[in-house]
Amino acid sequence: MKRIPLSLILIVSAFVIQAKTLVVYYSYTNNVHNIVLELTKQIEADIVRIEPAEKGLDYAANNYAIGSALISSIRNNPTDAAFYPAIDQVNVNLTEYDCIIICAPLWWSNMAAPLQTYLFHNGEAMGGKKIGLIVSSASSGISGVEGDARRLIPEGDFLSPSLWIRSSQTSNAASMISQWLKTIGYDAMSGVEDIRTDQNIVKYTIFSISGALVAKDALSMQNLEKGLYIVNGKKIYIK
Repeated sequence: MKRIPLSLILIVSAFVIQAKTLVVYYSYTNNVHNIVLELTKQIEADIVRIEPAEKGLDYAANNYAIGSALISSIRNNPTDAAFYPAIDQVNVNLTEYDCIIICAPLWWSNMAAPLQTYLFHNGEAMGGKKIGLIVSSASSGISGVEGDARRLIPEGDFLSPSLWIRSSQTSNAASMISQWLKTIGYDAMSGVEDIRTDQNIVKYTIFSISGALVAKDALSMQNLEKGLYIVNGKKIYIK
């Protein structure tokens, strides 16, 4: 049997932990819901849909009068929980996630009120995490939504740029999302988070992005500097 020189291919033992993504969204007209469906066809993520505690409200009635009133209350009292609308309980452990993508409709130049409620109560726990923002609106710009997100998650590591998908563009969301994920470097962020050599044995061959073999043994693999590598033929970001 022909032997493959060790200098060409080195196999090391490793235990791989994948970085995790959470998608949090609110949707009244289902535009954002459809955007989330497209997004989760392209990435692996857990999903949380925020729902108002008070059911049956017609937010679109009287030119979105209810939504306008809710946004006005939050604008005038941004630090008071009493002025944020109640939402259904959400059971999710944010410590499990490295990246959180917030998908938000725009209400009167701001983030939809129910989603603001969730971030008001959980934004502190998102500190230090990668935060992506996708916004759906009919025509207005999204700077107000970005401002709300940064106010509610003051220590978030925001990815730039945010993705703006106008309501008329929802049918083209797949291609827009694909390009956005490339622009923010999502593939690099969703790779290997940690490497250990005392767990389950899995075979890996690791090369630098330029094609040079970089792992000579399990110890050298464990001590790799963070960056983008080729692991078993796939681009993986090692933290």
